[in-house]
Parts: sequence; C-alpha cells; structure tokens
Amino acid sequence: MNRREAVRNVAFLMGGALSATTIGVFLEGCNSPTTKAKGSLFTEDQQKLITEVADIIIPTTSSPGAKAAGVGPFITMMIKDCYPDEAQQAFVKGLEDLEKQAKDEYKKSFLELTVAQRQELLGKLRDATVAATKVEKEKLEELDKQKTDPEKAKSQTENTGTISILPKDKPKMEPRFFSIIRDLTLLGYFTSEVGATQAYAFVEIPGRYDGCVDLKPGQKVWS
Repeated sequence: MNRREAVRNVAFLMGGALSATTIGVFLEGCNSPTTKAKGSLFTEDQQKLITEVADIIIPTTSSPGAKAAGVGPFITMMIKDCYPDEAQQAFVKGLEDLEKQAKDEYKKSFLELTVAQRQELLGKLRDATVAATKVEKEKLEELDKQKTDPEKAKSQTENTGTISILPKDKPKMEPRFFSIIRDLTLLGYFTSEVGATQAYAFVEIPGRYDGCVDLKPGQKVWS
C-alpha cells in the first residue's frame, strides 16, 4: 500500500471528522482522473504559513507535532494535486486572509506571531467556520425539503415569472480554508511514520488479530 492509498483509507475511517469538501475529493478521486495545478500554487511564505498552522492544530506534546511529521509539504501536495480549482482558490484566499488578519490585529506577519497569538487567530477562524457551515447546512436542508415538496418550491417562484427547476444532485458545501487545512493536517499526520508509530500505539510485527481490545485510561489508540 502506498502513501496515497493509506491516506484514502484513513479518510474513510475518519469520515465523521472530515468536511464535505475533503470527503468529496476522495470519493471523486475513485472515479475520475486527477487534474494537477500547473506551476507553483503557493509562495514560499505561504508554504511556511501552512506548516506553522498545521503545527498549531497538532502541536508537539508527548509525541512530535505536525511540523516534525512533515505535514506542511503533504498539505501543499494534496491541495495542488488532488483538490479542484474552486477549493484551491478558496484555500489560497484563506491563507491571504489569515495573513491580513495577523497584520490588522498584531501589525506582524503570521510567521512573526507568538504561539499564543497564532492560537487566538485560528480559534477565531475556527469559530467563524463552524458558524458559517451551520448556516449553510440549514440552507441546504431547506433545499432538500423543497425537492420533496415541489408545490412549495413552485409557490416561491411563480410570482417571479420563472420556472422552478429543482437540482437533481445535492448541492455541494462551499469549500472553506480552515476545514480543509484541519482535515489535511489530521490526514497527513496520522498517515505519517511519526503519527502512526509515536502518536498511536504501534506494533511492528503484531501477533494474533483480536477485534475487540479494551483500552486502559490514557492508552494510545492502536495504529
């Protein structure tokens, strides 16, 4: 199994913790060829910023963090090689907005901020992402209801002189920078050698298979 296959497997195992954008990338990747972005998608400073953001999401604790696991280069590779143009543009804009916010609030580049300041900025970004995603999900749920109630959809458009045409496919969630970088940080870390062997409990040559093993308090999950 190569690294890409391992990443895909972990993506499906972690499905409940991943955004719709990331899950969609892996599902579509099973059926369609990947279109790679031409040229360099990120500046050198943006590549460094990605690495530092990942290390805030998974910092060094009792095990090495995202930076030590090489998650930054993994994220840039995944965005460039696997994500659609819309998500790439949203991600680059997210990097630009994060840098602008750092300069607006602290008069410094994100790379010059302290760990506490970086955590504060990313905390605000996380909260804003959660709130925006909640609103978007509510709107999509309303669209789903309209699909099952054509008369309601018709009544909303008949006064405008337009014909109600309900979408055949479920509308996609808008790609969001924080959701994507959080997802890829998790995927990159837990499919890396560092994540699999030091953050997880690792046995190089396991014995018999036991499908149900009780974990002791504080014990690491098996890789």
